[in-house]
Amino acid sequence: MFLGHFAVGLAAKRLTPYTSLGSLVVAVQFLDLLWPVFLLLGIERVRIDPGNTLLTPLAFEHYPWTHSLAMALLWGAAFGGLYLLFRRYPRGAWVLALGVCSHWVLDVVVHRPDLPLVPGLHTRLGLGLWNNPTGTIALEVSLFAAGVWLYARSTEPVDAVGTYSLSAFTVALLAIYGAALFGPVPPGSDAVAYAGLAQWLLVAWALWVDRHRVAVRQWQ
Repeated sequence: MFLGHFAVGLAAKRLTPYTSLGSLVVAVQFLDLLWPVFLLLGIERVRIDPGNTLLTPLAFEHYPWTHSLAMALLWGAAFGGLYLLFRRYPRGAWVLALGVCSHWVLDVVVHRPDLPLVPGLHTRLGLGLWNNPTGTIALEVSLFAAGVWLYARSTEPVDAVGTYSLSAFTVALLAIYGAALFGPVPPGSDAVAYAGLAQWLLVAWALWVDRHRVAVRQWQ
């Protein structure tokens, strides 16, 4: 899942108005931001296997340290705890911790049974929605539309940049999603890893968007 994760980050701004959208995007994509590093280090493995599912050619062979349920909970607790330590904002810390964990939950919906529960155990979960392209695209686009709408309703631009940067961010994410679905098969796992690392550019973009918008309602 791709757009669905960003949807959660965008929607979460309503729950924690003092937390930057950049931080929220890092949280919901945290497992996928760690994963490329683990791939390049040889700690985790992915194989290019066209037909593995109808929607993605990636066969996730081994990724217990980033994408097991146990590690998602641990990464979430660590992320939220560090945020609380530095920002002293409990609401934001809880939302960010849950945002990290939400990644695993959404991945279970689309992945085939390849998501571990605990490193070292053979039990794998996944509902396999990627084998239903129409259902997957409908779900992701619907979630993303709801997330953008909630973020737009929860914030307002302070200048023209705040308006146009959000629109451009939305279009860019849709374009990236379309390219991933209909573009060429990646040449290898390293290419997948470097593409994953490029998501940090989206984090920077989200941070820039949020700096030009303010929360409509400043919750305590």
